[in-house]
Amino acid sequence: MRYTLAASSLALVLSASAQSYYFPPLTGTAWDTIQPASLGWCQDRVDSLYDFLEQKNTKGFVLLKNGKIVLEKYFGTFTQDSSWYWASAGKTLTGFMVGMAQEQGFLDINAPTSQ
Repeated sequence: MRYTLAASSLALVLSASAQSYYFPPLTGTAWDTIQPASLGWCQDRVDSLYDFLEQKNTKGFVLLKNGKIVLEKYFGTFTQDSSWYWASAGKTLTGFMVGMAQEQGFLDINAPTSQ
């Protein structure tokens, strides 16, 4: 789930700023993190956010800062390895992957679909 969320978040974040970003390794499950306190965030407000998300029946929540995990929380029986139907999120991921394929020369978005 982390890699899928990261791909969609990364597409949005890269367009907003030209900062240096962390990219997790291609193998394994290690992912760098940042503590909310190091960003000046009030931990009491983070707990309030988690309470709100749980009240709204959120399954999982991941927040990235420059590609590193700041917050990661799963609710109920849902875990980082659980599957969930994303519906509209698929459009964002598809758009991101099409852009990457265009950039890497795997397709030409101006070519007819028959090609």
